[in-house]
Amino acid sequence: MSTAGDKHEANTKSEIMQGLIAAWPICLGYIPLGLAFGVVAQKAGLYPLEIGFMSLLVFAGSSQFIAVSMLSSGAGAASIIFTTFAVNLRHFLMSSSLALHLGSVKKRILPLFAYGVTDESFAVNLSKFKSENWDIRRGFIVNHISNFTWVTSTVVGGYCGQFIPAEAFGVDYALIAMFIGLLAFQLRGRKYVITAVIAGALAIIFSLILPGNFHIVLASVLATTLGVVFTRRAKGAQVSV
Repeated sequence: MSTAGDKHEANTKSEIMQGLIAAWPICLGYIPLGLAFGVVAQKAGLYPLEIGFMSLLVFAGSSQFIAVSMLSSGAGAASIIFTTFAVNLRHFLMSSSLALHLGSVKKRILPLFAYGVTDESFAVNLSKFKSENWDIRRGFIVNHISNFTWVTSTVVGGYCGQFIPAEAFGVDYALIAMFIGLLAFQLRGRKYVITAVIAGALAIIFSLILPGNFHIVLASVLATTLGVVFTRRAKGAQVSV
């Protein structure tokens, strides 16, 4: 007969396996992206250990690419901190969406989970929360396996960067390619396409007016707000008919 301990161990192994299965596509994408970032950071003058600490403490690919680019151009610490903070404001939106599925979780655990929230882990976990019997334990595995892969890949890229010429293999295009891929997977209907087009148009307009990268955050917030408003009005009109 199986004991309660055996059942708990089996459930734990099942949760780990489910988390690993959900995380492997993220890890597969992080490896080339992390290697590319490591090479770029090495060309900017960072050592592998410094690259590793940056990836561990920041864990945000877009912000890290931006920070390294600004370091290369001689930007000051204050401008780098403000710019990366503005770019990472989108994580407030992501966390708000995930919080709807984490209402019963103890508050002391939430910071550990929030640390691992990225564009990719957010997309995977949100999809799982909506469609499957998903919980924060499986989400933890997705977040932190992805984190380990990212940190390791950036350190390896930083070490190998000394053997790779600058801008070789299109490594400077890696971040753009990642976000194009993320966008493509989010276009699951007409309203998502319209929202993406509005966000892109607003970002272009705001980039001509606003300094730095704040135009990206502002365009994203306005586009998603308009998308929610129009969706609710459309549903209200259907109900009234």
